[in-house]
Parts: sequence; structure tokens; C-alpha cells
Amino acid sequence: MPASRSPLSRDEIAAALTGLLGADAVDTSDAALREASVDRFKKYTAAHGIFDGPFPSAIAYPESTQQVSEVLRFANENLVAVVPRTGRTATEGGLETVVADSIVLDCSRIDSIVSIDAENMMVTVGCGVPLQRLEDELRPLGLTTGHSPQSKPLAQYGGLTATRSIGQFSTLYGGIEDMVVGLEAVLADGTVTRIKNVPRRAAGPDIRHLVIGNEGALCVITEVTIKVFRFQPENYRFFGFLVDDFATGVDALRELVTAGYRPSVARVYSPEDAGQHFSHFSDGKNVVVLVAEGPKRIADATAEAILETFAERPHVRVDDELIEQWFHRLNWGQEAIDKERADMIERPHLGYTTEVSVDWSRVDELYHAVMDRVHREFPRADDLTMLGAHSSHSYQTGTNLYFVYDYWIRVDPRDEITEYHKPLNAIIVEEALRLGGSMVHHHGIGKYRTDWTFEEHGSAYPLLERLKSALDPNGIMNPGTIFPLEDGAPAIAVRTSA
Repeated sequence: MPASRSPLSRDEIAAALTGLLGADAVDTSDAALREASVDRFKKYTAAHGIFDGPFPSAIAYPESTQQVSEVLRFANENLVAVVPRTGRTATEGGLETVVADSIVLDCSRIDSIVSIDAENMMVTVGCGVPLQRLEDELRPLGLTTGHSPQSKPLAQYGGLTATRSIGQFSTLYGGIEDMVVGLEAVLADGTVTRIKNVPRRAAGPDIRHLVIGNEGALCVITEVTIKVFRFQPENYRFFGFLVDDFATGVDALRELVTAGYRPSVARVYSPEDAGQHFSHFSDGKNVVVLVAEGPKRIADATAEAILETFAERPHVRVDDELIEQWFHRLNWGQEAIDKERADMIERPHLGYTTEVSVDWSRVDELYHAVMDRVHREFPRADDLTMLGAHSSHSYQTGTNLYFVYDYWIRVDPRDEITEYHKPLNAIIVEEALRLGGSMVHHHGIGKYRTDWTFEEHGSAYPLLERLKSALDPNGIMNPGTIFPLEDGAPAIAVRTSA
């Protein structure tokens, strides 16, 4: 594990943060630091009280952009690693502290809804504003964010933007990158930068995308302005279909989307995955779920196209009310996380996911390649209790595949990740890359897909590397995330000091 490169001790770091922010804004309790050293990638070991470190020196809670700037300036000058966070729902290790005595910079207290501009259909929020809270403020005004990841009750806007989040209605509303109009961020040296809010411009490269998806490895997002949309639930139309093979369901989605229709929800579940969500009617079949919404005439036209598409394919229609009931149970909050934690302690069983994307022409090939390879090569395949996938976010050129796997854990809890999660994750990522897809669709690279960062970006990687070198020359920003570590130290810091 990389040692701290700072000349300061952990006590000196904590004391300096207390001087900058006040005692109430710095937490150095052992329990908090242990929990802060991991994210949901290590949810099983954390549930069993296993925290192997390295541990942060402190958790800092700034309440303004200025305070973020002061903390980063201090960290940069003293070579203290920084791991920014907000809603804490990360799943790929992006919030892990891999350098000893890091600062965990928790920006959840920057939580003001700055403005709601209904005329220009924009909202500006602090990075710590919870998505659910904003949605609750907007709906009485007849507006919606259009953004609904499964973590909606917990997610906050800094993390959503930093991880290039996507919501369950993305086929209509897009991902977070389609919603962000402008933003404010703080660079590693404390410089505050603002990208203004305009509908569109042709003033050079779109610099929003230097920030969106940076996973805290380039800067800290402190404020975001997003588009909002009209909220018209009275026009929701729900559809479900059972089909005999996965390719048939995917092809139906492809036909709808490439024809120009935008159902807000467009999904196809393999039989195994469908059994988790629709066991009361899936009958061992693939399940296609579609939701039409928007202005009534658009929703009606989309609904008509959905019915026409399936009229040409063998299927069994599912009762619309069953799909509506599923639709209203899409998200999970703290209660679900607490229950999952209790279940993990009670029995050695776990479920994880790995999401990738690929062109339409390779979707079925990728699905079968992963399923076949896992059953053929994974040494602990007999411990799997479920292996399946679903497509849940579609585009003109392709879709994602969200692989889901559950298993009994027949090793010591500390070995669960290396014996199960990592090998399964690797197979899925490798097959996606082999077929020309992306190794990650929306959860971010974190610290557990960096082995494939070079292969993912290929000859474009130097562009990414030079961004890191320019914006974070001392390599303090979330070491090991996106950019691989070299010889136990952040890659960019090694190169710039050589």
C-alpha cells in the first residue's frame, strides 16, 4: 500500500484541517475513519468488520467552495492525498483510500438549492444536494430532473456528476452529461473555476467534459446547474412482454430507438435476471419492460410504436399493472442497505453487478460470451446462485449490458473479493473490450477497473494522462482512481518527479 508522501504526520494533518474548518468539521474517530476507507465494492468485508486500510488521517466537512479551495491548497502544498465524496453510493472502489493518511473530503454540507429557474428550465445546486430532495422540490412545480438512478434516495449531485451517472429513464432524458449545463469546480491547487450556463456554444472543446466523470481524480465539483423537464405522470404508459430469447428482446429495443422513439424505460432481462424482479410472471422467459411518457400525443405515439413492434414478434403480453407496480419500486435507500448488511452478516451470500456497453450488432454475442465463459472458466462457478444480465440504457448506436451475479461465499470473508468479485468482473470487462465495447457504462472506473484503463482508451490515453499531469501535477487527487498506480505510487506523480 502506498505510504503518504507528505512530510506531515496524520495528527498534524488533522490539526491543520481543524484550523481551516473548525473542530465540528473534522472527524478523526477510529470508527468513522475505518468506514471512510472503503466504499460499496468492499461491502461484504465491511459488513464483517474487516478494514485492512490504509486509513485516512481525517474526514473534512467543508461548507463552502472557499473552504474546499483552502483544504485543497493545503493538501497540494503538503502532498496529502485527497479522496472527494458526497452521497457515498460508489460501487467501484472510487472512494477507497489507498494512500496512507489521506484526507477524505466530504462535501455533503454544501447542500443549498441555489436557484430554480422555471422559465429557462435550469436548476443550480450545491454538490451536496440530494437528488431525492431536489426532485421533491421540483414536482409540486410540475418539473422533474428526469434523473433516477437506483440510488436516488441517497445520491448527491457532486457524486452523480463526478461519476458520469445515469438514471433509469435515460433513454428519454439522457445521462448526467446530457443534463449538466454548467458547473463550478476546484482544482488541486485550490483554483476555483466556473463553466457558465448556456444552451450550447462552439467556443472550442466542451470543457464541461473535463470535469464530468472525473471521479475526483482531477478536481472537486462544488456546484452544478442542470436542465429540468416537465413532469407529466398522467401520461405514463406501461408495457411488459415475455419473449423466448434475449436477442429478440434486444432487437425490439433497437428497432424502437433507431426509429426515433424514446421510451423513458427500455429494458430487456435475461431469464435469470428476470427471475429476481418478475418471478410472479416471468415463467423462465426473457422480460421486456417499456414505459412511455411525455406530452400525451408523444406518449401515445410511443405506445403505439411499442405495440406495433411486438405485434411482429412472438410474445406474451404482461398485465400493465404489474409493470406499473415494479416501476414504483425501482429505487433503494438506507433501509435497503441496512437490510443487505444484516443479511450479509447472517449468511455468506452476496450479489454484485458489472455494467458495460457495446454496439447493437454485438449485444447478443457479448451476452452469450460472458455467460459461457463464466460457466466454463470461473473456478467457483458451482457457488453461483444466479448469473444473468439486462439491457437498461439504449442509444442510436447500441446499448449497455448490466451483468448480475449472486453467489455463496465459501472462503474467509477477507478473500471474497479476490475469489469471486474480481474474477467475475474481469471476465465481463475483458469480453466487452474484446468485442469493441466499453469496460464501464456508468459506475466509473474507480480503483478496480484501472487494469484496463490503457486498453479502454488506446491511443487516446495520452490525452487523459496529460489532463491529469496538467490539472494535478502532484498526484494528490484520488490516487489510484481512473489512473493506475505505478510501483505503489500515483502514476502521474512518478512521471512528473522523474
